[in-house]
Amino acid sequence: MRISDLSRSSGVPVPTIKFYLREGLLAPGKSTARNQAIYNDSHLRRIRLIRVFTVIAQMDLSSVRKLLSAIDNNKLSMRQLYGVVHSTLSTGRVEHSGAEAHAADVDAFIKGLGWKVPERCPGKEILASVLAALARTGGRSDVELLAPYAQAVEQLIATDLALLPEQGQGNDPSSAVVTAVLLEIAFIALRRMALEHHLDLRG
Repeated sequence: MRISDLSRSSGVPVPTIKFYLREGLLAPGKSTARNQAIYNDSHLRRIRLIRVFTVIAQMDLSSVRKLLSAIDNNKLSMRQLYGVVHSTLSTGRVEHSGAEAHAADVDAFIKGLGWKVPERCPGKEILASVLAALARTGGRSDVELLAPYAQAVEQLIATDLALLPEQGQGNDPSSAVVTAVLLEIAFIALRRMALEHHLDLRG
C-alpha cells in the first residue's frame, strides 16, 4: 500500500507517518521510485502500536523508543520485557526529596509481602517517594497505609496474568507490552470511577 493508503487504514495523517519515519519509529517502506515507497500490514500494526503509546498512554518519544526497542529485542525474556514496561511507565514519578527516609520501611514492607522484586526496583522508589510526599503534606505516611492496596493488587494479578501472553508460545512481544500498558491505564480509570461512585453514595 502507498503512504496515502497507510494513512487511510490507520487514521493517522500522512505528515505524522512521515514524522515517525524520520524519527526511526517506523521502518522505511520498500522503495519503488524516487520519493515513493510501498508499505505492508507490519507498518500498519506498528503505527497502531505507536498511537497506543503516544495518544492513550501519552508517552514522550524517548519512552516510545525505549518500548519499541524492547519489543524488537528478541533476546529479552518476558520478565525482562515487562521490566522495561514498568521502568518506562515509572519515568518521571520519583521525587527523591525525603524518599530515602522511607526506603527501608518500603523494603521491609515488600519483604513482608513475600514479593520477589529486584533490589533497585522503580516501584519501591515510587512508594518511598509517595510516602515522603504524604509526610511533607501532612497526610498519613506510615508504610502500613499501603497494606490494603497490596492485598487488592494481589487479587488482580491473577486476572492480569491470564490476559498477558505466556513466554514460549510464539506471541508477538508487542501484544504483551500493549496489554500491560493498557491494563495499567484501565486500572487507574476504574479506581477514579469507583471513587466517584462511593463519594456519591456518601452524599
